[in-house]
Formats: sequence, C-alpha cells, structure tokens
Amino acid sequence: MTKKLVLIDGNSIAYRAFFALPLLNNDKGVHTNAIYGFTMILMKILEDEKPSHMLVAFDAGKTTFRHETFQEYKGGRQKTPPELSEQFPFIRELLDAYQVSRYELENYEADDIIGTLSRQAEKDGYEVKVISGDKDLTQLVTDKITVDITKKGITDVDSYTPEFVQEKYGLTPEQIIDMKGLMGDTSDNIPGVPGVGEKTAIKLLTEFTSLENVLGSIDKVSGKKLKEKLEENRDQALMSKKLATIDCEAPIAIGLDEAYYEGYDSKKVTELFKELGFNSLLEKIGTDAAKEEEIEEISFEVVGEFSQEILSDEATLYAEVLEDSYHQADIIGFSIINKQGHYFIPAELALNSAQFKEWAEDETKKKTVYDGKKTTVALRWKGISLKGINFDILIAAYLLNPSATFEDVASVSKAHGVSVVQHDEVVYGKGAKRSIPGDDQVGEHLVRKGLAMSDLKEKLINQLEENDQSALLYDLEMPLSLILAEMEATGVKVDVDRLKTMGKNLTDQLKTLEESIYAHAGEAFNINSPKQLGVILFEKLNLPVVKKTKTGYSTSADVLEKLEDKHEIVKDILHYRQLGKLQSTYIEGLLKVVHKDTQKIHTRFNQVLTTTGRLSSIDPNLQNIPIRLEEGKKIRQAFVPSEKDWVIFAADYSQIELRVLAHIANDKNLVDAFQNDLDIHTKTAMDVFHVSEDQVTSNMRRQAKAVNFGIVYGISDFGLSQNLGITRKEAGEFIKRYLESFVGVQEYMEDIVADARDKGYVKTLLQRRRYIPEITSRNFNLRSFAERTAMNTPIQGSAADIIKKAMIDMAERLKKENLQTKLLLQVHDELIFEAPKEEVAILEKVVPEVMENAVELKVPLKVDYSYGNSWYDAK
Repeated sequence: MTKKLVLIDGNSIAYRAFFALPLLNNDKGVHTNAIYGFTMILMKILEDEKPSHMLVAFDAGKTTFRHETFQEYKGGRQKTPPELSEQFPFIRELLDAYQVSRYELENYEADDIIGTLSRQAEKDGYEVKVISGDKDLTQLVTDKITVDITKKGITDVDSYTPEFVQEKYGLTPEQIIDMKGLMGDTSDNIPGVPGVGEKTAIKLLTEFTSLENVLGSIDKVSGKKLKEKLEENRDQALMSKKLATIDCEAPIAIGLDEAYYEGYDSKKVTELFKELGFNSLLEKIGTDAAKEEEIEEISFEVVGEFSQEILSDEATLYAEVLEDSYHQADIIGFSIINKQGHYFIPAELALNSAQFKEWAEDETKKKTVYDGKKTTVALRWKGISLKGINFDILIAAYLLNPSATFEDVASVSKAHGVSVVQHDEVVYGKGAKRSIPGDDQVGEHLVRKGLAMSDLKEKLINQLEENDQSALLYDLEMPLSLILAEMEATGVKVDVDRLKTMGKNLTDQLKTLEESIYAHAGEAFNINSPKQLGVILFEKLNLPVVKKTKTGYSTSADVLEKLEDKHEIVKDILHYRQLGKLQSTYIEGLLKVVHKDTQKIHTRFNQVLTTTGRLSSIDPNLQNIPIRLEEGKKIRQAFVPSEKDWVIFAADYSQIELRVLAHIANDKNLVDAFQNDLDIHTKTAMDVFHVSEDQVTSNMRRQAKAVNFGIVYGISDFGLSQNLGITRKEAGEFIKRYLESFVGVQEYMEDIVADARDKGYVKTLLQRRRYIPEITSRNFNLRSFAERTAMNTPIQGSAADIIKKAMIDMAERLKKENLQTKLLLQVHDELIFEAPKEEVAILEKVVPEVMENAVELKVPLKVDYSYGNSWYDAK
C-alpha cells in the first residue's frame, strides 16, 4: 500500500478559516467559525487524500531562531484577534478527537516542522501532501511533495507541483527562496531589495539562476537603478533569503510512525460537535443526536434456507448494492420484512437459490423497495428478472420533496421522522476506511433499513394522496423506473475502433492548431496556461484587455469570444480548447466506460435528481455530448446498433416547451400559430415587429427565437442583451413588445408568481411539485431567481412529464406490436431506439403517433424522426 503523509500548517489554516467565515457562536457564546472552517477542511482532506499518516504543525510561540538574525522578523503582523485565540484550544481538541497527530517545537515555526518531516518522508518513499495558506512552503515542492495553497474561502486551492511552479513563476521550487531574498515578503516583514518586485525578481533569476549569482554578476544586470539597489542591499538580500529558507533539519522529537492515522474516535468527535453546536456536521458523519439515543433492539433471523413464511405474498425487500456499482452487481445481502418476521439473507444464498429467483420473478408477490431501478438492474446482472414492485420508497420521497438529496434509507427516514436507522457511512465507513463488516452487523443494518421502509410506506402514501400525486407515482414514475432499468441493462453498442480513430484525428488536429497558434504568437508556449497565454495575447500581441483577475489577465471563453475578430490566434485558441475537451472528456472518457463483457456503454439514468423532473444521465453523461461543434457531433458516429442489419432510430419533440407554454398560458396568438402549423419564430417576429411574413428578416427571426426560448426560462433584459449582443435597454423594449403581443403569456407569468407566493410551490400538468421558499425572500436577487423559477418550472417540468409518459406508452406499444425494437436512450426531448431494418416502416408510423398522443394539449404535439447506421446518421 502506498504510504501517504499529509502535513497541515495549523496556524495558517486556522487563520484562513477564521477570516473566510462570518463570526459564529455556539449556545455558550464561544466563537466557532475558525473551528468550523478547520473541521470542514480536515474532513475534506481525509475524504480526498485518504492519508496513511497525518500531522498538524503549529507555531510554538512568537519568537523563533530567525529573530536572532533579524529582530523585526514578522514585526508588522497585527495581534491575533481574541475571537480567534479562544478557538485554538478547541482546534487542538478537535485534532485529538480525530486522532490526528499535532506537534509544535519551541523556537521553530510550523514550516520547519513540515519541512523536516516532508524531507524525511520523501526519503522513506512516502507520497507527501502539504496544506497551507502560506506560499513560503512551495519551496518544498518535489516530484514526491505537493503543496496545496488555499486561495479564496477554505476549500479552493492551487496544487503546487514542480510543473505548476514552473508554469506560474518560470522558476524551480528551490528558486522560490531566491525570489523571496530579492523581493522580500511583507507578510513576514522580510525586507528583500527595496523596489524589486516579483516580476523583476523572476527576470533576474531566469537570467542568473540564484540570488548569489545575481549578486556576483551585478555588472551584467541591465538598468542603472536596479544595479544600485542590488549593490546597496547585498547583505539584506542574503539575510532575507536566509529568513525565507525553511529549516529541513529541525531537531524535532516526533517520528513518522507517530503520525500514523487510523481513523477518528466517533464518540469523542460526536461529543465535541454537540458541544460546539455543529449539527450539520453531526449529520455529515452520521452520528447526529438522534443516533446517539438508545436504539431499540430488534430481533431478526439470518436465513439459512428459504420457506414460504419468508417468501410471502407481500413484503418489504431491500437489496444492499454497494455504492453505484450495480452494473457489476456488487450485492452484499438482502432483508425481507413481512408479517411473519424480519429476515436477513446473505447474498450468496439468495443469488444461488431457485426459490428466491422464483419469488423475485413472481409478479403476484408484491414488494416494497427502495430504488427499484437500481435493485432491478443489479438483480438483472445476476440473472434474476425482478417483478411485482408495488411501491418505491425513494421515488415517493423524491416526489414529495424534489429539492432534497436522499443518499440512503436513513436520509428518507430522518426527513419523515420514522424509526431510527444508521447512515451507511456509520456502518461501512468512508473512503479508504470503507469495509464490509460481518454478517451480524450487516444483517442488522439491512433489517433496520427494511423496518424503516415498512414504517415509511404508509406515511408516504398518505402524503402523496394529500398532494394529489398518487397517479404521478403509480402511473408515471414507477413504470418509468422499470423502463429505465431495462435501458440501462441493455446499454448502447459502441464502435471502439471508430472512437480510437476519432481520438487520433483529434490529436492530429490539435497538433496542427498548436503549430498555427505558435506561428501567430511567434514562439512556443503552454497554451493551457492562462498566465502564459495572457502574456502572449495582451503584452506581446497587444490585444485589448477585457477583464483582469487577481492573478493576471482573464483568458476565459467569454473574453476570447469578444476578441475573436481582433486576431486570428484567438479563433485557433478557442478551437484548440474545444477539441481538447472533446478529446479528454468524450473520446478518452467514453473509452474508459465501455463494459469489457458487453462492449456497450451502460449509462445510468438519474430519476430522482432534478427539481423539474427531467432525467439526467451519468457514468457517462450522454446528454451532454456537444453537437454544435461538428467534431463533437461526429462522436455520435461511434454509437451503433448492437445487431447486424439494425439501425438507430431517433425521434424528438419539436419545440415542446413552447407548445406547453401555449397550452398553460392559453395565449391566443401562440395557440393559433401552433394549431395552424406556422413557424413560431417567424410568427413571433411578425407580431413583435408588426410586419408581414415576407418582411421578416433572418435577424428578426433570430431575435424572436431568442425571446421565445428565453421566456420559457424566465429570461431577464440583461440575459437577452447578452444572448443577442444588444443593449439592455433594447432587450427590455423587445421583451415589452413581446408581452404586449402575447398577453396570455404575460398573464401566466404574473399569475404563476402570485400563486407560488401564496402556496409556496408550483406544479406541472401531471401534479409534480417544486417548492420555492425563496419567493418571499427580502433579498432581491434571491426573490428574482425564485420568480423566474416559478415561471419556468411548470413548463420544463410538464415537458419532462410528457416525454416520460411517451416512454411508458412506447414500451407498451412495442410490446403490443410484438416488435424487436429497443429503447436505448432519452436525451432531453429525444428518444433513441435500435431496430431491425424491417421494422422501420412500422416505427415511422407508430413512434410519432404514440409520442404525439402522450398527453392532450390545446395545441398539437409534433415529432420529427430519422434513422441511420449510427446515432449521428439518425439526425
């Protein structure tokens, strides 16, 4: 196992945390913001780094050996605020509870402890990560030692490696102390050479390598004034370098073995968090106050063989599928709760039992589950086709509160105040500490989950009925979950060779673009370095500076787009970035997730994530393949049918959100336009500009299109002005004319905001709710965002409902027609199938018919379709 040492600069991180967060107090009046921030950083480090060894170094006092060299060292620093001083004992107590070693050494700084330990660890083959807010520590960087420097807030960091130091400063890590010798450091009151800043120091070191070489070659330095300053301050520069140099041989009395990290003391951490009032963190570690209460003992049976009592006609079935690995089906056990008793079934027994398989596949045996899609897919990979799901706890909880995040049964349980069940992290641990305990502990955990689910069921059913959402669960979301399970298990065939060829072509294009960019720049440089790119664009090529950041020139996409017509290099850089993202995220990313056995990509559809009800896809996200760029669009060529002589058939709704808007707003002009099959953007341009159809220019139509879709998303005059490149005043006037032309839309917008303010939520055509508490906020920005959300959620949410309904109807129709066609993907308003060529003629009739009749609106739904040998060819 790789040994990994994490060293934290305690004083620096405590200061960062204190100033990054507002003053907080617990109920005893103790200030807690630094402790809270420090804890957040500590928890993130443990999760991200998974250290085998860890130590926090503190400064022992105000005086160090450096004061013997320079009495004014750190002399300009302000006194530590008392509100921070009082928090240091708690930070030390926190580290003790987390069982993280801490150390301080009289006459030395935390930097010296870190330097000494990091060098020792490097010699002993450790990987070392240093965390601080002080850039002095970057001098320690090597191939084995990385230094993370916190920037804004408490979790935003720059990771300093030799390459990063080179990119940022053009220096080696060893030269950082030479730089400090020349420029000094105001934060530590290190004088340096007056008048020499970072830029000059770097320039000198690039030419002469070290401070000593600079001082030995003053006659070769250009600039009379600079020569004089260097000559006059020779001794001061050398002293400054000495002050800035970390002592990597400090006489520390702690060894690496004593920094071994074996996990935190749950009891001590819980007690401290309670004392400090860190309730959200209590929940995060899974040991909040409720879990500390006496948990009622439960009895359960570990099943050795199945009986009719266990495999009953109605039961709660819980399958523990670890993490999100259900496409590999890492099932570790099941629990069954029924009227006869509480049962834990080890995975091996269940998955090798003909009786269990028969029961699981029996439609008449009714099962309450948690995340039916995940359970169905996991069992499918084990050769079991789960049937008879009659209630899904996770989907029901999501419908009742789509803004909540439910990580496990305990999350839902806590939200609805039913029987106590521990969070998974408490039982299995987290990160590197994650492990599966014995059957007794796992069995109790799974049975508790099953009992919680049984208790939850009645509560959730009652709330759904009160909200008029029962049909949404039973007729839409639960049937859909089984269709999604089928789609996930089926997967999409990928032509790996074609993907690899695309990758090679992209590499060649990137090389060509790179050469073109170097030619425009007149030199080679790191195109991916904003710092180096900024120098080329704004200093060498003298392009106008659009925006500056704290670290220099901004070279973000929006900045470059504004400069595209100023120089040919900009167009190349934008294209280079786009192709680079395609190469890394999509080509390389997709190749990594091709299933070794099926040669397919089995994306996962998240049904309980978005507040609007839209589906999302992950591992990989197939909804985000960029199609505006031709090279991106071509990635779809790699998605092909899984059978010979089959095709990919794609069908998508035309302007579904605008049609939903026409229906909900009941706007006469919009309704008439769709009923008469007019081009909606041309019609909008005619109404807004008061011109006839033949007078509508392409620019008028473009502006009308931007407003049409903008209205759906609650666009503001500022947003529209950015989209169209017009002034905010012009955009405001445009929106005003639009709303005058489409009176029904304006009334809808006013009414829905008033309704949301009154009820606290908005809903879709199929009764999906979204709660918007910010609608009554006193904060203008929050309230404005909430108002836009109130306007667009019923539209987006209803569009999501419609395509979900179409998927269910489509599955039924394919079955009825006895077709081999399979539904593979849902991407926004599009459904993608694979089908035998001989079924295409039937699909051309059936697919539009089913999708266009999914729901009845005041305007017709319209579906466009096409097919081909790949997903790309089907568009």
